[in-house]
Amino acid sequence: MSTPQTSDKIEINLSLVTDLIAQQFPQWAHLPIRPIEKSGWDNKMFRLGQTMTIRLPSAHYYAAQVPKEQRWLPLLAPHLSFSISRPLAFGVPSSNYPWRWSVYQWIEGENADILHDDKCLRQFAVDIAQFLKQLHRIDVSGGPSAGEHNFYRGGSPSVYDSEARAAIVQLRDLIDVAAVTVVWERAISSTWNKAPVWVHGDFSVGNILVKDNRLTAVIDFGCMAVGDPACDLVIAWTFLTDESRKIFKEHMQLDSGTWARACGWALWKALITIASLEDKNCPEAIKHMQVVDAVIKEHVAGV
Repeated sequence: MSTPQTSDKIEINLSLVTDLIAQQFPQWAHLPIRPIEKSGWDNKMFRLGQTMTIRLPSAHYYAAQVPKEQRWLPLLAPHLSFSISRPLAFGVPSSNYPWRWSVYQWIEGENADILHDDKCLRQFAVDIAQFLKQLHRIDVSGGPSAGEHNFYRGGSPSVYDSEARAAIVQLRDLIDVAAVTVVWERAISSTWNKAPVWVHGDFSVGNILVKDNRLTAVIDFGCMAVGDPACDLVIAWTFLTDESRKIFKEHMQLDSGTWARACGWALWKALITIASLEDKNCPEAIKHMQVVDAVIKEHVAGV
């Protein structure tokens, strides 16, 4: 399944959220509510007072993520040295809103995309590797396998084979088709043959918070599952530099097949995003083309 279209979404505004709080959690009805500008695609978020966050799925594709977070986040948190989202309340559907929703504790921090200095990125690479390695050590008993509920994160990138190949054909005048095809086929021919581990599923800078230039928290576990960790390594190309990427890889200590599948995940998302954009020279297209170039550069160098 690819990213849902805008038409699949419903409007979530301040009036709706205010009514939901007043009806279901009247003890908080007196607190101010305000939208959070960087809410992301999957959910709409609002501040509730000074210490809480309201988070509502924006389409039915994301609704299954809510009970999953409610169940598993409290069990994961004690095993991590970094903060993660802490559920405080579990909202129910209403006459104006059709899905379950959550109230979380607010976590102070800024999105990691503020980091640009080489020194900060080197430390960030170490920090995110530490987080992922801690996550991978947590018992997975009863954890959800990859599937439609999390867009198959933790599974094989081969589920998106037809999408990737269609995008390669569409972008044939912009990319090195032969190199991209080799990288993609290497990714989908590899499998995770070890015990499943917890995966975040959307381990990107928008879901990573920093404070004083250090990793402080990871949020938005809606795509969590247990399985192959390759999907969580995509940040190596979407955000890290050559030097910090090398540090990240050294600290993760994963096999070449896992990195090959990670390349596949990075390529798939970059290719389908570029293909979906009418203007191939817009900033969004250029950003994703840089991901493609970084992956192919490593392939050519034999890294």
